[in-house]
Amino acid sequence: MTNFFDGIAPVIYNPTSDSDLAFRHYNPDEMVMGKRMEDQLRFAVAYWHSFAWEGGDPFGGRTFERPWYPQDNMANAKLKADAAFEMFDILGQPYFCFHDADICPGGSNFAEYKRNLEEIIDYLAEKMEGSSTKLLWGTANMFTDRRFMSGAATNPDPDVFAWCAATVKSCMDATLKLGGQNYVLWGGREGYETLLNTDLVKERNQAGRFLQMVVEYKKKIGFDGLILIEPKPQEPSKHQYDYDVNTVYSFIKEFDLEGEVAMNIEQGHAILAGHSFEHELAMAAAFGILGSIDMNKNDYQSGWDTDQFPTNVPEVALAYYEILKSGGFTTGGTNFDAKLRRQSLDAEDLIAGHVGAMDVCARGLKAAAAMLEDGGLEAARDARYAGWDTDVNKAMLTSGTLESIAARVEAEDINPQPRSGRQERLENYINRFV
Repeated sequence: MTNFFDGIAPVIYNPTSDSDLAFRHYNPDEMVMGKRMEDQLRFAVAYWHSFAWEGGDPFGGRTFERPWYPQDNMANAKLKADAAFEMFDILGQPYFCFHDADICPGGSNFAEYKRNLEEIIDYLAEKMEGSSTKLLWGTANMFTDRRFMSGAATNPDPDVFAWCAATVKSCMDATLKLGGQNYVLWGGREGYETLLNTDLVKERNQAGRFLQMVVEYKKKIGFDGLILIEPKPQEPSKHQYDYDVNTVYSFIKEFDLEGEVAMNIEQGHAILAGHSFEHELAMAAAFGILGSIDMNKNDYQSGWDTDQFPTNVPEVALAYYEILKSGGFTTGGTNFDAKLRRQSLDAEDLIAGHVGAMDVCARGLKAAAAMLEDGGLEAARDARYAGWDTDVNKAMLTSGTLESIAARVEAEDINPQPRSGRQERLENYINRFV
């Protein structure tokens, strides 16, 4: 046990409270589209930002002081786990997520790393026995250590590829042991800076074979969860092979992994790719690969991935609209890949950040459900494309040729005029709910 969260009571739903540490909108038992709110949202705490991050940024080092610093020994790793589960209990979060590097020190070689990982996994398993919090997903950090400076599975050095394979095997074993419901691959450095020293065909083939190995091993060990890829553009590598949903989907198809791999989509990464969050979610749903999400937001003035807690209800509502429309989460959930500002030093700040984010997501979820139940947005979309419902226009797509279509245009004197997209009306419609 630690004393880091001493004096902070479990957070409860109290819509009339004036406390910073009370839920005003997140009521786990409230029914939303046939499910409890908790079961629709499936919240998870990100171990890395909440407990491993030390408050640094590209221009300055550590600002936080935590009882489990320095994070270079197993005793402090266990102290960090104690604090994590204390926070899970305070928030009532049903899930958490981790990278291997978040939960234990790496060691001087692979054997020491594996011993440390196995020891902390046993400790986490003991903690989970006394907690209602489960593991949403695990993953391996293959981007921080200097050995990954030229990539992980895409590295030109086969020894790095081998290290990555051994690491992912260990992390998949750990995820299975803890009952994790998914396994995530985030290729943070799977990309390149310049073609002058890069064989991109070779690197893509390495990445594709690596992913095939992951799927093969999943089946061998009987892991029933989803394998998820998390796309991210440009940062940290200049040209990322996992740039966005479309890019990853083409990769999945190229290496015959349809039905085997889905997506973990982050709001901040979508913005960095020049998309909206709802665009990436809608594309993944269209391809049948929407698995889970990392919920956060970027500072729109900074231009880099600031991983802040979500505060924008309209944005969140549009995201959950696409999720609910696609049928909602199965094994996936809402992981708060979000961190405090580096000036927010106190334990209460960490609780308050999650409380506010959970309330924002609850408001967004309810707004999304209300819009779907009202049906106004779908009706407007259907009306805009209604012309395609006629037999003649259906046939134009299924059996038409350029010659037959041209002949019809001349025969019927087709002379189309533009029609309003009514965007402002639809924006006003959404604002009725948020």
